[in-house]
Amino acid sequence: MTRAKEDAKPSDSFTWWRRGPVIAASVIGGGVLVGLLAPPVFRTSPATTPVIVRTTARAGQMVSAPQVSFAGVSWRDYHGVLLPYSAGDGPRDTAGDLASGFARSPRGALLAAIHIAVRANVQWGSRVFGPTIERQVTGPDASILLDATRRAYERLRGDRPDGALLSRGYVVLEAFRWQGYSPEAASLDLVSAGPGDSDVTVRAVARFQLQWQDGDWRLLAPPGGTWAGTAAPVDSPDGYVRFPSGGA
Repeated sequence: MTRAKEDAKPSDSFTWWRRGPVIAASVIGGGVLVGLLAPPVFRTSPATTPVIVRTTARAGQMVSAPQVSFAGVSWRDYHGVLLPYSAGDGPRDTAGDLASGFARSPRGALLAAIHIAVRANVQWGSRVFGPTIERQVTGPDASILLDATRRAYERLRGDRPDGALLSRGYVVLEAFRWQGYSPEAASLDLVSAGPGDSDVTVRAVARFQLQWQDGDWRLLAPPGGTWAGTAAPVDSPDGYVRFPSGGA
């Protein structure tokens, strides 16, 4: 593990959400989508694609680019971030500021990646990121992600009551691109944009992987419990499937 990855913490993700892109897909819990990730690394790195964090288990025969229609999808404000909702593909349950219940379909997997990655962020408070990571993030590093996000929240909340929102989000979800899909697993990249220094728009692409478990999509936790290795800077959403005007 490089020193940069060792130093990447959820507190970096909080700065990213306030001043730049998420999560993705990326991500993005501790920050994703996503989510999400550490802007100082993005602004100096020449990389243009996120690393592959882990091969999704039980992927089976994956379709490289399943078609996704946005007909009937509405975009609603979530603490400053516009998120997509579908009556048929989810989320079906949004009680308590959470989101679950996604269809076992390409659009369901895409919506799940967005909603889970966004809600796994420290910025929305422990009442949101806690149950999101506990119930909807899977993999060997899920508990590490949860512990790190909790510690970051305690450092950042100051005299706010436990569970309180830290701030609104300033990010736009612009586009996505499939890495692969099957009814058992999915992998995709999400492009997000937000304000950087001197009012310059900065963008990042983050990779998210999902598994179908217990009747719903679950997001695979990043290695080491940090999203820092799953994202990279990107100049534009060209070459990706752009979201309709509701999202971008």
